[in-house]
Amino acid sequence: MIRVGLARTQASYSGVEPPFLPDRLYPEFADRPPLPSGTRANPVYAAVRGALAALGLDRSRFESPEWNPLRSLAPAGSKVVLKPNFIRHWNPNEDGSVESVITHGSILRAVADYAALAVGPEGSVVVAEAPQQDCDFEEIRRLTGLAEIQGSFEAMWGGPLEVIDLRREWVSFRDGVIVSRSPLPGDPAGYRKVDLGERSFFRDIGIDPARFRGADYDPGPTSEHHRGGTNAYLLSETALSSDLIINLPKLKTHKKTGVTLSLKNLVGLNGDKNWLPHHSVGSPREGGDEYPVATPLAVMRSRATEWLRPLLARGVGTAVVRAGRRLERGARSRPFIRSGNWFGNRTTWRMCCDLNRCLAYSDRNGLHLDAAAPVRTTLHVIDGIVAGDGDGPLAPRDLPLGVVVASTDAVGADLVATRLMGFDEA
Repeated sequence: MIRVGLARTQASYSGVEPPFLPDRLYPEFADRPPLPSGTRANPVYAAVRGALAALGLDRSRFESPEWNPLRSLAPAGSKVVLKPNFIRHWNPNEDGSVESVITHGSILRAVADYAALAVGPEGSVVVAEAPQQDCDFEEIRRLTGLAEIQGSFEAMWGGPLEVIDLRREWVSFRDGVIVSRSPLPGDPAGYRKVDLGERSFFRDIGIDPARFRGADYDPGPTSEHHRGGTNAYLLSETALSSDLIINLPKLKTHKKTGVTLSLKNLVGLNGDKNWLPHHSVGSPREGGDEYPVATPLAVMRSRATEWLRPLLARGVGTAVVRAGRRLERGARSRPFIRSGNWFGNRTTWRMCCDLNRCLAYSDRNGLHLDAAAPVRTTLHVIDGIVAGDGDGPLAPRDLPLGVVVASTDAVGADLVATRLMGFDEA
């Protein structure tokens, strides 16, 4: 039986401020330092706690000092990785805010406390995420109150809350075109190539790997890692060597996959997103999923993009593309479909399922695809306090929802969240 915990609360983060402490000393925290005077109300913390309880974790001891909901998932001394959705630091939608784009700091803080309770003083809790290439991580830290959370966490638990930006490169865009690149330190533990081979969801799907396009201009790495029986991903060693990954997605829509929830959020554990197929060039009739129908205009745009790719990869032709984008925005009367941003995308969902399979069957000792059962448990806690509707994942409008969903089964969690969003999951 798949169990999913659901808790309802106020449909906003109003009045909830960093470092997002609980507003009362719950029994399970009885031996922690007393709460500072003037601690603000925090219904979000109570909702996270309620979702974990509704999931049935350590049910018999709930509301007692011995309640430790994550201990069965992360024994004392374990290493726990928290994976939020920090995709980028702004929302261009005038009807939206960054609250519907990224995981809120109050969700992260509550889960971090229960992880620390489980692993004890000999364990560790790490926040790890690879946002979009142009995301300003320092601004993310400010928006989510990470500095305040880290200071308060160490005071409460006696150990650090490490935060890792998993990206190896930061880029700057202008008019949708990369104009500069800067190296980043990335995962201090490094990265590991995980090859699913014939166990990939891309096996025998009838798409020429040469059509795959990833997150950057050069299609070479995308096709190279998904051809000839190879289906490989470059994943964070910090994540792969952890004992428990706690996935903290934001509940919102997505232009390529319909929704972005537990299954989709694991994209942010990659060391190179250009290994990830995002769409396939051409229409379905042509063997791709870039756009629904090969109209003359769609074909012209696609061919122009493909012609420019090698130039853009070398930093040439950016001015031409920027001018074209500006003319395009001024001329068109309605949006058009590009880059597989529609319900017929057959590529992105397979990539997401592959990543979940990589994590389910990988641990610090390697890949165990022949194991009788997954070798890793992942806990999913979905932030649906303020959800994202419409043009997600980057420009949704705010949808006050007031829910937290928790499960150790990604499909179960996503099924509940999809129904809450009013979509037909079939």
